[in-house]
Amino acid sequence: MILQVSHRTTYHYGLPVSIAHHVLHLSPRLTDRQEVRRFQLEIRPAPTAMRNTLDFFGNAMSVVTLEQEHDSFTVMARSEVEVRTRPGLLPERSLPVGALDSPEAQPDLADALDVRQFRFESPAVRCPDELHAWSAAMLAPERPVLAAALELGHRINRDFTYDSGATAVGTSVAECFALRRGVCQDFAHLMLAAMRAHGVPARYVSGYLLTRPPPGKPRLVGADASHAWVQVWAPPFGWVDLDPTNDVIPGEEHVTVAFGRDFTDVSPVNGVIFGGGAHRVEVEVDVAPQPD
Repeated sequence: MILQVSHRTTYHYGLPVSIAHHVLHLSPRLTDRQEVRRFQLEIRPAPTAMRNTLDFFGNAMSVVTLEQEHDSFTVMARSEVEVRTRPGLLPERSLPVGALDSPEAQPDLADALDVRQFRFESPAVRCPDELHAWSAAMLAPERPVLAAALELGHRINRDFTYDSGATAVGTSVAECFALRRGVCQDFAHLMLAAMRAHGVPARYVSGYLLTRPPPGKPRLVGADASHAWVQVWAPPFGWVDLDPTNDVIPGEEHVTVAFGRDFTDVSPVNGVIFGGGAHRVEVEVDVAPQPD
């Protein structure tokens, strides 16, 4: 499927901003199941300087500096992405959770450190004792890791309520677990915390969902905004995407932008400003199939 993505973010400031430095993660990533055909970035006011590069995790990143006074900041990203569905997987044939340190589970030497870094806690992913106990039976050492991860995603989808007003960007995993409510970012962090606490490498994925699904298919939760899900290391299949918010394995309706340890690594728009006072943010996202 070929998808066209538009993502507009506008900051309205209560006071003028004199200098701003922003880091943008908005360009979809080249992966084994998607190809970026086109990407265009429009910024207002026009930046004084802009540098396109790759971050530590290999994600496309734009570093922007504005040195003129402004009371609003708008970023418009447009993409055209070809997304393919991953061939069917047999979860029961993945290695057991307790065997992920075995030689059979180790990736090529060039990738070994990349996998290991996603086994540890990170700034926004820390596992409280209650979550560790709640997830222990699902992630028992003898269970095939992909089957275990699928059950964990199913339980999060079943036991937690999607509620856009219940949490904020800085809500911790412990707070989300206690509330039993949250949004896709919270559920991704929750799943990452549980898996890493039981020794399973897992990473955070930022991206988009198809806004208007094909006829007969349900509209997934999280469309019309940036979305988040996880990837779990499940030998022999490698990294496998799982979306706990919708209890699905991402396919043609999911567009990957970036991945990292948690949201703090791949926030769509981040930075430092001088001035500004109170501010208001507007975000508009639309993902649609390419017209025939």
